[in-house]
Amino acid sequence: MSILNKPFKTPYNTAPFSKINSKDYLPAFKQAIEQTKLEIDAITANEETPSFENTIEALEYSGEILDRISSIFFNINSAETNETIQKIAQEVSPMLSELSNDITLNEALFKRVKTVYDNKASLDLTTEQATLLDKKYKHFSRNGANLPEDKKTLLRQIDKELSQLKLTFGEHVLAETNKFELHLTNESDLAGLPEGAKEAAKQLAESKDMSGWLITLDYPSYIPFMTYAENRDLREKLSKAFGSKGFKNDGLDNQNIVKRIASLRYKRAQLLGYKTHAHFVLEERMAETPEKVTAFLNDLLEKAKPAAQKEFKDLSLFAKELDGIEQLQKWDSAYYSEKLKQKLFELDDEQLKPYFKLENVINGAFTVANKLFGLEFIEIDTIDKYHNEVITYKVVDAENNLVAIFYADFFPRSGKRNGAWMTSFKPQMIKNGVNERPHISIVCNFTRPTATKPSLLTFNEVTTLFHEFGHALHGMLANTTYPSLSGTNVYWDFVELPSQILENWCYEQDSLKLFAKHYETGEVIPMHLIEKITASANFHEGMQTLRQLSFGLLDMAWHGIDPTEINNVKAHELNAFGDTQLYPDVAENCMSTSFAHIFQGGYSSGYYSYKWAEVLDADAFEYFKEEGIFNKAVANKFKTYILSQGGTENPMVLYEKFRGHQPKPEALLRRAGLLK
Repeated sequence: MSILNKPFKTPYNTAPFSKINSKDYLPAFKQAIEQTKLEIDAITANEETPSFENTIEALEYSGEILDRISSIFFNINSAETNETIQKIAQEVSPMLSELSNDITLNEALFKRVKTVYDNKASLDLTTEQATLLDKKYKHFSRNGANLPEDKKTLLRQIDKELSQLKLTFGEHVLAETNKFELHLTNESDLAGLPEGAKEAAKQLAESKDMSGWLITLDYPSYIPFMTYAENRDLREKLSKAFGSKGFKNDGLDNQNIVKRIASLRYKRAQLLGYKTHAHFVLEERMAETPEKVTAFLNDLLEKAKPAAQKEFKDLSLFAKELDGIEQLQKWDSAYYSEKLKQKLFELDDEQLKPYFKLENVINGAFTVANKLFGLEFIEIDTIDKYHNEVITYKVVDAENNLVAIFYADFFPRSGKRNGAWMTSFKPQMIKNGVNERPHISIVCNFTRPTATKPSLLTFNEVTTLFHEFGHALHGMLANTTYPSLSGTNVYWDFVELPSQILENWCYEQDSLKLFAKHYETGEVIPMHLIEKITASANFHEGMQTLRQLSFGLLDMAWHGIDPTEINNVKAHELNAFGDTQLYPDVAENCMSTSFAHIFQGGYSSGYYSYKWAEVLDADAFEYFKEEGIFNKAVANKFKTYILSQGGTENPMVLYEKFRGHQPKPEALLRRAGLLK
């Protein structure tokens, strides 16, 4: 028996990473799948009348070991992958998809679930139990339980192919990211780059036994170059490399994969009786329908577009005056925006970075969580890590009760995908009277320390850390009975509220002075810099909003229609971007082929939820501002109704319990400076 299938004899029941060998995963998966099947058989073979306990609860707690193995394995595949792991993922994903269908399409099981569901009026269920019953029933009915046999077979084929295509899509993007290197041997090519970025580029070159400097498509390397490098030709080269991932008609091309994923999702939705994939997905979201989403996006577009067009015009004039640029291109965006920001606010990231040493920012996030929710984070070295750079913490409350185990992984590596995310290795649940506490992780790609400097974050990296930490708090403070309703298992357009609201504390003086201290002198960030951060918060807000809306509209353009007739990925994308486009198109580039959020992650028909959640977070933060950003009563309500409840109740009901009213979009427009 694999170590993964046995109870972990480890501190806090944590994953024994150092004892897990890659070759352990496949046999562990196979064994756990068989065990899950036996657990399902036991439910269907039960001769007692179907009840909430012997059917719904039994189903909820089935497959626990398999879920744990899956969490560990797929998190490793994102944060520390290699060819062996990727190969196993390709083999295992169809097996898991097949099992999921075996359960969903099991007639005897569905019959039991339906019996309980049909009798729910006579059952004395708590709100959480009623939600679980509803969710389980819908999981079957929305995923083919009512289909005839031939259509069930077709559904299985679709799901199996989709699981493999999504993996291949992600592997191609990672391979493209790792493949590109801009190797510079002439120091003049680095003109404009801050010393820290130059030192990091030199260190990266040395780590690969190369002379000179190395720039890659990893964010901490890519973004400083695009923001500060004076060499416009090199910015163009780097920008085109970044924007053409999966779009080169070679072995790593994703165009056919994108079309196939969209078509299969559409076919699947049609099979289940829905008009499109978006109609299927949005039935279980706060937004409810594609029509509502499109109206929401277009309404924001109407309000943001005039501001965006004015900002773009001003930026174009500025670039022309400064450097004689006749036509602003995408590779000029970050560079001239930064120059203009410096001019308008006398503020640039290089001024701020000394105040944002990574360790101080982490402690700042911890202090905010302590002041709001009474949590304490204690670094421990007694638990296993999947990489030596991971930092591990025990999280306790004011009474020293264990709240969670927390893993933090901050720097880019070749085995880690780009971006930042929160995830879990073990969910929270209450089982057999024991409140099992969760194991939560955040994974980021921040600026590494160099030989002479610690890791100093850009302000954007600071807000990213707070964002992911907000998700982490949602996971850590979970307090529900059932794992599938715990923590971040909420409607997808509600899940970004805890993360996005926490970013607000990065702009507040009372919060910043807790952690924004100069890494050499310990001096607290001066008031004039805080004022500039606040003043510049809405800088280019119109263009940023347009950019986010363009991604949401592209997502709906793939998933809110019948995509089977789309022949040209690029042409389809350009059409979707029509109303939001400011910069000239770059022929070599295509976003869809590396848009991992919607083609690999879980955001298909859901990208709009970032803006949707901004409406929630702006409205919610106004409450904190009214009462004080560290007001215990407001924080306690937020913890009680938003962070601890998970998906136990409709999110709008929970939000109204917290706020006293439904969210008002005006709060977002006010904050963004877009209200006339």
